[in-house]
Amino acid sequence: MFLEIENLRVSYEKIKALQGLDFQVGRGEIVCMIGANGAGKSTTLQAISRMVPVEPGTRMTFKGKDLLKYPADRVVSELGISHVPEGRRLFGNMTILENLKLATFARKDRPGILQDMERVFAIFPRLKERESQKSGTLSGGEQQMLAIGRAFMSARQVMLLDEPSMGLAPLLMLDVFEALKAISGEGTTILLVEQNARMALRFAQRGYVLENGVISLKGASAELIANPLVEKAYLGG
Repeated sequence: MFLEIENLRVSYEKIKALQGLDFQVGRGEIVCMIGANGAGKSTTLQAISRMVPVEPGTRMTFKGKDLLKYPADRVVSELGISHVPEGRRLFGNMTILENLKLATFARKDRPGILQDMERVFAIFPRLKERESQKSGTLSGGEQQMLAIGRAFMSARQVMLLDEPSMGLAPLLMLDVFEALKAISGEGTTILLVEQNARMALRFAQRGYVLENGVISLKGASAELIANPLVEKAYLGG
């Protein structure tokens, strides 16, 4: 399996945020995690990208390599796992172009960097139009596009996305998810956590439902959409 997580446990002092998660993400898949606030979705991504410590007994592997042996910077630079955090966390005093170039700090393949830059601007033409604009002055939708583009520039194999639709108008939200679908179609594996369950399940092949730090349901997106429990709790049924 491309990305495999077993018995993932994370605690914040006495609070058990994740209580033994088991899940897999295959090469080239779009997989989503849905759930209420506090369910552990963001913590799951932070654990994979090595931003929070995990408890003994946790096992995480990527292409057969032990993720626990990699610090956060090497997860990006050596394994190609990029994290688009909630809130985007761009460098607001830097331009769009500078933010994108900064993501290539560990890359040596100049032709590949130039090709990826062209691809980002093709997927998000609005960024090309504003490449010299400071990122802190962009709209929320434009900032989300830049955050995704920055992850794309890091020679990504996997993109971890935390609430990519947050704060976006419906049309911009659709644009962002269509862009993610295009990126996935070019070979990038995507694991996203999302409160907009209907949108996430529409674009993902499979999904997991998190409740209080455990996976309560899993399956193909069509199965989860049709599940009365999911419909009632997350789809407004």
